[in-house]
Amino acid sequence: MEITRRDFLRGTLATTGGLLLGGTALNSLRIPSLGAAGGEIEVGSLLDGTGPINIYGLPMIDATKFAVDDINSQGGVLGKKLKLVAFDTQSTNERYTQYATRLILQEKVAVIHGGITSASREAIRPLMAKHKMLYFYNEQYEGGVCDKNVFSTGVTPAQQLGTLVPWAIKEYGAKCYTIAADYNYGHISADWVKVFLNKNNGTLVKEEFFPLDVTDFSATVNKIQEAKPSFVMSLLVGGNHIAFYRQYAAAGMKDKIPIVSPTIGLGNEQVVLAPKEAQGITVVYPYFQELDNSANREFVKRWRARFGSKHAYITDSANIVWTGWHLWAMAVNKAGSLDLNRVVKALESGLTFDAPEGRVKLDPQSHHVIHTVHLAQINDKRGFKILKTFPNVPPADTMDVCNLLTNPNQHIQYTPKTK
Repeated sequence: MEITRRDFLRGTLATTGGLLLGGTALNSLRIPSLGAAGGEIEVGSLLDGTGPINIYGLPMIDATKFAVDDINSQGGVLGKKLKLVAFDTQSTNERYTQYATRLILQEKVAVIHGGITSASREAIRPLMAKHKMLYFYNEQYEGGVCDKNVFSTGVTPAQQLGTLVPWAIKEYGAKCYTIAADYNYGHISADWVKVFLNKNNGTLVKEEFFPLDVTDFSATVNKIQEAKPSFVMSLLVGGNHIAFYRQYAAAGMKDKIPIVSPTIGLGNEQVVLAPKEAQGITVVYPYFQELDNSANREFVKRWRARFGSKHAYITDSANIVWTGWHLWAMAVNKAGSLDLNRVVKALESGLTFDAPEGRVKLDPQSHHVIHTVHLAQINDKRGFKILKTFPNVPPADTMDVCNLLTNPNQHIQYTPKTK
């Protein structure tokens, strides 16, 4: 299914309390829905428009509108347009569970796309299983979710840390100091760092975990200075943690002990920080605005036509949201129905999609996506310089333990400690 990228200019959403309702703005995605009424299909979105996680949520919210309008503009799915029912979850897990329940029981949406932090995903995933709701989690994460009704379209540790850690050891040396956000993403990802350090003869000097509201990293900067690692692995998340990079540079450490990270840039931190604070930090993602392919050139052109300078840099999260919605639309078209089992079967048929990042393939057994990933460094223009490309990297961390084709009755998350 070839998706053209025309006409994103129709998606204004009216805000009523915490609920965003898109009707006439969502001009042509046709996917018959459980909640189809008047020729429209209601679909749900749960993302953080406010609170400390909105540095990721705002571009994802716009990417959601953008994707739904784009699919609608292509004639829709099964002859019907999509009507987006979207909630601002306000960076709180309580809102996620509250609004997920409303989308399922009251709005009766056909699918839910949403969640940013892994904590938010795990807050609502049991509801998806209980109510047999199809759920797309469109964000990079710590891997391992194995759930018949869940599709995870972002990169996993095998695709990020599995490329970043060996590169850092080769480039900088074997000793790693890990700093991470203090919730399930940070802790499980830190365990994956240890896995890849061990595989590549690296050494963990120390690891520290920080709540999302922490802004003072002076003690940690001093500890890093004393430990003298070869590099720092940053698994920090959220707007408050931008302070670490600023304080690290102010202490004169940035050019002494380099930083690598699978998270910086998703919240446009490189735009907020001055080049002297961020330049040279190394990351790995499937998508960078600088990618030179025809799909991305058109995507960037249309994004700028619709949003102007609202977002200084288009994030990988926006690309993943775009991909998730289009894979779902393709699957429903292929299934010829919104029946859950038929749509899941279509999603498990090996779908491919020409995303802004390039062609991606949905792995049938794990419900994750095979991505080409790029290793890049923040440059002096608040963007990225791509250093190396790794084609078609599988989500091996999850594929190795999750086969939903042979064992469909799973609703768990594997971790390095449970594999």
